[in-house]
Amino acid sequence: MNRLFLPLILLLVAAPVFAQDNAATRKLTQQSKQFEEQIVKVADKVHVAVGFSPANVSMIVGDDGVVIVDTGMTRDDADRIVAEFRKITDKPVKAIIFTHSHGDHTGGVTSFLGAERPQIWAHNNFGSEYRPLTDAGVTFQSVRAARQAGFKLPPEQRINNGVAPVRYPKSGGHAFASGAESKPSHFLEGDRQTINVAGVELELVSAPGETNDELFVWYPAGKVLFAGDNFYRSFPNLYAIRGTPNRSVRLWADSLTNMSANNAVALVGGHTKPIVGADEVKQVLGDYRDAVQFIHDKTVEGMNKGLTPDELVEYVQLPENLASKDYLQPFYGHPEWGVRSVFNGYLGWFDGNPSNLFRLSPKAEAERVAKLAGGVGNLMESAHDALAADDNQWAAQLADHLLAINPDDKNAKQVKANALTNLASTMVNATARNYYLTVARELRE
Repeated sequence: MNRLFLPLILLLVAAPVFAQDNAATRKLTQQSKQFEEQIVKVADKVHVAVGFSPANVSMIVGDDGVVIVDTGMTRDDADRIVAEFRKITDKPVKAIIFTHSHGDHTGGVTSFLGAERPQIWAHNNFGSEYRPLTDAGVTFQSVRAARQAGFKLPPEQRINNGVAPVRYPKSGGHAFASGAESKPSHFLEGDRQTINVAGVELELVSAPGETNDELFVWYPAGKVLFAGDNFYRSFPNLYAIRGTPNRSVRLWADSLTNMSANNAVALVGGHTKPIVGADEVKQVLGDYRDAVQFIHDKTVEGMNKGLTPDELVEYVQLPENLASKDYLQPFYGHPEWGVRSVFNGYLGWFDGNPSNLFRLSPKAEAERVAKLAGGVGNLMESAHDALAADDNQWAAQLADHLLAINPDDKNAKQVKANALTNLASTMVNATARNYYLTVARELRE
């Protein structure tokens, strides 16, 4: 039998396997314990709802009311959280503080609005991540966001989102953009501001990192720090594969340094279980800051040697004393994406290689690659061979060449879909896993 047809038969009869039992899927499944539903008391009068929504929601009980930090993703989630909080106190909500403008932190706001509208506090740059995209008419990031989050995948194909439980937004909803109902009434002006609401004194501190409108909340009476998405138990998302304006890795490291200076005894991240205990908080924040700073500094070092982004991701390797920490595993963000983002943030798209100033189009390059392979048929055979050898990244890239030549090539689509599915099966990064599986489904449609 011709070698070309045997792999084709195998591809047609083999059903893709999802969530295979291997080290990666077990590790990602184990991470789900970080957001099992629970109300955690991290200090006197401070309670955190973990796992009821993708983002943590916190309540600080004051003299004649409560302060809420972030509100979860949906009203359904928030209603359940309100019910849990009402078991602790029936005092009215006097203030809501948004750590940043992502919809998974602001979407549940209406559940916390009583007869008397509370103060809603946010950074004066609130909404700055999405505003440039909206103003420019850019919309495709919503497609990429749905792929990253796994919103188009059936439940059986999803494990979790790395730092959050599986959720599906309402029709037309968007997990990363805030709605009109979450419009703040009060703003942090400058770098730091002290507010007093319901007898609760809080410091709001500007903390650019995952977003430019990020702030952290310091509650000195309980020595609790609410970090927003500048901390969660995963390697940070220095670059989001859905596509965002540049996130300054240098400023993120600076913000973590500022957070560490408070000597907190409890650290509430935007997602996953809080860290409790002064020594542990100090260790975790120090390691987190060191990891972010290392990615920035080592990338800049390599850039100054003339290394390209593809070379930098091999050059910049997180030291073992950081890479081994459970709260720095790449469940959500990934060091390689951070490296590429640092390069792009400083130097833009051009990698310095003059061959890349005016590259061949994907189709023109693919036609030349096919010619080197001895024709499209041989290129297809090589793609099947790579797939059979479990060389899935190479199989996917060869399939890209075939699809550049003929976008309607069903066999090439099948090769790429199976390669992506195989890559997903051993991927511990939930966002990459979701993206692989979603695009594989799109190719099979």
